[in-house]
Amino acid sequence: MAINKKEAFESIDQELAEFAKAISHPARVAILKVLAEKQSCICGEIVEVLPLAQSTVSQHLKELKNAGLIQGTISGPKSCYCINGEKFIKFQAAFNALFLQLENQNQTCC
Repeated sequence: MAINKKEAFESIDQELAEFAKAISHPARVAILKVLAEKQSCICGEIVEVLPLAQSTVSQHLKELKNAGLIQGTISGPKSCYCINGEKFIKFQAAFNALFLQLENQNQTCC
């Protein structure tokens, strides 16, 4: 049986991987773009601009919310979502540090 070895990695590496996984689907990237453009959004409005069914959009919103990338409230049949700016700032800094580290290490490659 396979053993999950995530715990063997630094917490920031685990968080970056979860962040990358959360935005790895083009529909989720599109949802984030819609939210950024409107600065807040009701789920129905997202469905109107994407070529996806309501249930599919809801599933993608759930994944983004579980990763902490968006915040949302449910008020009766309507759900309102917005981008969690603090999380994005945190991950932007972490990814920038990672890319800088990888770029600097790659300078001596053949």
